[in-house]
Amino acid sequence: QDGDLKFPLESVRKLKELMDGNRPVSPRLAVPVASRAVCLEKSLPAEFQPLCKREDAHKIFQRLSLAAEDDLCEICANAACAGCF
Repeated sequence: QDGDLKFPLESVRKLKELMDGNRPVSPRLAVPVASRAVCLEKSLPAEFQPLCKREDAHKIFQRLSLAAEDDLCEICANAACAGCF
């Protein structure tokens, strides 16, 4: 979940895989370039396609990617997870 946007965890994991595979050499440019490249991927889950039209897509993709890191979401260690107590 990112704000009002909710996505299945498996789709977020796929997004993270795509973003990790599209990182440019410069870490300073990593997120914006990666999110543009991710939007061009045919394997991008359909629920993320509308985000590609938003100017803040790279920020949303970055936050979602962080939520999928190291399975922290599944043990409720990440505030972005829904359903944690």
